[in-house]
Amino acid sequence: MKEKGGKRRDPKRPPVRVSGELNFRYLQDQREEALSLLNQSEETIRESYGDESEKRLIVTYGDMAWLKYHNGDFAQSQSYCQRVEDILVKYPTGSSGSFLPEVYGDQAWTYFKVSWSSLSKAIDCFHKALEVQRHDAEWNAGYAIALFHREQWFLGNKQEDEESQATTQLRFALEINPNNAVLQCMLALKLTAYKKYEEADGLVKKALENDPDNPHVIRHSGNYLYNRKRLDEAIDVIKRGLKRGDQLPSFNHQLAMCYKQKKIAEQCRRPFSNREEVRKWRRCCISHLEDAVKMKPSFDQAWAELALLYAEEGDMSRAEETFKQCLEKLPELKEKRVCQIIHQRYGDFHLYHKKNEAQAIAHYTKVLLIPLKKSEWRQCAKKLKQIAERRRSRNPGDGEALALLGQVARAEGNNKKAAEFYEEALNYDKDNEEYLSALCELRLELQGSSSD
Repeated sequence: MKEKGGKRRDPKRPPVRVSGELNFRYLQDQREEALSLLNQSEETIRESYGDESEKRLIVTYGDMAWLKYHNGDFAQSQSYCQRVEDILVKYPTGSSGSFLPEVYGDQAWTYFKVSWSSLSKAIDCFHKALEVQRHDAEWNAGYAIALFHREQWFLGNKQEDEESQATTQLRFALEINPNNAVLQCMLALKLTAYKKYEEADGLVKKALENDPDNPHVIRHSGNYLYNRKRLDEAIDVIKRGLKRGDQLPSFNHQLAMCYKQKKIAEQCRRPFSNREEVRKWRRCCISHLEDAVKMKPSFDQAWAELALLYAEEGDMSRAEETFKQCLEKLPELKEKRVCQIIHQRYGDFHLYHKKNEAQAIAHYTKVLLIPLKKSEWRQCAKKLKQIAERRRSRNPGDGEALALLGQVARAEGNNKKAAEFYEEALNYDKDNEEYLSALCELRLELQGSSSD
């Protein structure tokens, strides 16, 4: 797609987004680095958008004005403020309370990069930009990417009947920019939820042909192949990422998860698993996880995986110490899925290696209390049911087991079934205040829902 002035915008190379990074550099007293980022942003925007770059520069100029002001260079600050004013006069928004779509777009990318908790704000800003420029390739791609991550983060890749909002937006964004390899991989990942494997396979193949060295393409196509149980293909693709030299912690973690699945597959073979093969894959997994946490010590998900593998190796003291390190970080963790993973792996540690069912139940239950129905949530619900049913098979009148089934049913949203379990639990433990309180709450909720 040619631009005014004869330039061609590269769809694989969006302008540098620096607002969030600028604030970080400034707060770290790295003002020269912040200025360098802004200069790089201006240069890249001009290169990418040619004669259409002026509106795109409004945020960069605003950031320049802010930085120059805080550096005490008031004349330069005023100069950049004037540039912003000139752009606004040339491209009026039509309302004093609204911004140019370029401002909304820049806000969106900044929110997207700040944290997962800001995804909703990013989505809202992309939507506002698209209200003005419905067919802009960048805003549509950003909107699709943000929606994709929100659905993956909160819903996982569970089976769906109708195409989701992210899937629809990914298709629309690809109509505008059909060769965007990142969007192709994301759409392929979404299509597996509808079992549209042929279309998804074709998209991943095209993505790897269009942009084989893009780290985001490598990561998403690796995830797709992993989800499809095509582990050898996934490993080959992800190893390509390791050769690039960036995003190494993420790629090492992906490889570790592939080797973990190879280990599990070997353990499930009948009549007997090859212990040497199991150990080989486990050692591969441990090696890549250790590389990941060495490069990124804050990689808490990798630490939790590593702790459980240490236990499988028989190194219980190292496993305990690593889990202790993970648990100490829980209060400050903002990413709830990582909290789920830590509790789930620690529950597995107690159940399978410490033979402490009570502690396993405690940690699996904590996963259910985090409102994120990802794979860890479903696995913990399944294991809690298995523990409860096993206890009931030994003692049908086990009130704790019945209450546990009630707790799981309630977490799954089946309040009627949950109330029945708690009622049955009270038949065997009539004075249990915890069961009675839960039952009263459930009856009130059921009564409220029926009156609606």
